Amino acid sequence: MRFAGTMVHNPGDIIWAVVFYSNLVSQNMADYSLPQATSTSSSSMSFSPSSSTDMEKHTSQSHRPPRANRESDKASSEDIPPSMPTAPDPTDIPDGGLRAWAVVAGSWCCMFASMGWINCIGVFQDYYERNQLVSYSPTAIAWITSTETFMMFLGAPFFGKIFDNYGPRYLLLVGTACHVVGLMMTSLAKDYYQFFLAQALLSALGASALFYGCLNPIGTWFLKKRAFAFGIISAGSSLAGVILPIMISRLIPTVGFGWSMRAVTFLFLGLLIISNLTIRSRLPPKPTPVALSQFLAPFKEVPFCLIALGSFFFFWGVFLPTNFIILQAQHDGMSLELSQYLLAILNAGSVLGRILPGYVGDYLGRFNVMIVTTYLTSIFILAFWIPIHTNASLITFSALFGFTSGSFVSMIPAIVAQVTTDMRTIGVRNGSNFFVISLAALTGNPIAGALVERAEGDYLYLQVFCGVTMIVGSTFFLMARVVQVGWAWKRI
Repeated sequence: MRFAGTMVHNPGDIIWAVVFYSNLVSQNMADYSLPQATSTSSSSMSFSPSSSTDMEKHTSQSHRPPRANRESDKASSEDIPPSMPTAPDPTDIPDGGLRAWAVVAGSWCCMFASMGWINCIGVFQDYYERNQLVSYSPTAIAWITSTETFMMFLGAPFFGKIFDNYGPRYLLLVGTACHVVGLMMTSLAKDYYQFFLAQALLSALGASALFYGCLNPIGTWFLKKRAFAFGIISAGSSLAGVILPIMISRLIPTVGFGWSMRAVTFLFLGLLIISNLTIRSRLPPKPTPVALSQFLAPFKEVPFCLIALGSFFFFWGVFLPTNFIILQAQHDGMSLELSQYLLAILNAGSVLGRILPGYVGDYLGRFNVMIVTTYLTSIFILAFWIPIHTNASLITFSALFGFTSGSFVSMIPAIVAQVTTDMRTIGVRNGSNFFVISLAALTGNPIAGALVERAEGDYLYLQVFCGVTMIVGSTFFLMARVVQVGWAWKRI
């Protein structure tokens, strides 16, 4: 008589065989579902008859995993406590698909309304000096634009933590309300303090929440195409820098400052409705207690510290041409009408500068592309912007500077993500880095305004300060790469 392919000589052996195979099946099922559990050796069964020893050895060896694998599984289970979650598997990141690209589309709209607004604040430095705030010095007016940029990045640690704990939904809702109300109040402002409260504080705080609410989810949806995705959404802010200065300069003579601001606000509201409906994080939020150590922990890593220093020094100078190129061109004799297009030309170059370097960076290395573009930007400042004074050369400089400097904003989140092992902390890590950037944003414009006053209206000191600080920032990015892989050519 045969049982499961094995010859059985008496009815007692049938009972033993049933028991043996039942234990064997349950044992194998446990090994499959719980790899960390060690299997119980079938040779320890005291009721095993001597006539079946060969069958037991053959069955045990054919059905159980090798001993080395069992011991490895046991060791790994001891190394990782059951209560400690492991980082998300990179192979689970879709790197595309309808849902992921819908997030990119919503983030593009959000960047248009948030960072795109910051890209065109140079228009207000010029306009306020000639109109509502004509009695104030350029440095005093620069505090409005610099505080606006500062607030944009100051919220980084707080909004990053909110994103990690609760996802982007609340950031987008509250950010939309603050940004829209702040711009509406700016349209009614008459005095300096009113512009400061509405534009520099309330609107900028809302734009900051929007910025981080749309920036952080991208890293959860993309890995191999991450820099390209960041470049696409960053291009939204550059396109805003093309459209908004022209839109505002054309509307103000026609409908006045108030309705010009309201028209921009309604445009932003429509885009932000799309953002609120499409932006989601792929990873579910995991609330954790807020602790200062969470924001300081990234600075214990040398590559992150060097990235933060590079971000500070480069950002100290990179927005100065954006904020002062119109005034500097008028100082050199360019007409008011033509000078108002310089910011649009600069941001038009930045549209390509934010997409193409990100795309190339995914293939040649994000650090490599970042270092090349930041050094080129610094060279354009020192070797091109300082000696030029003609209209044609200023237009050319605006286009070239826009292209090379555009990669900085789009590549910084990708660089931070590249040195982040657990993407569930990306909000806090981006927040820590952008907080450092906020300090540069706060002080850059007032320093530049003071340098112009010190030079009695000339822009040479401002240009030198801008170029030198950006050279220093570029060098810190280079050092961050060297610390990781040395001087040899590698894709990083």
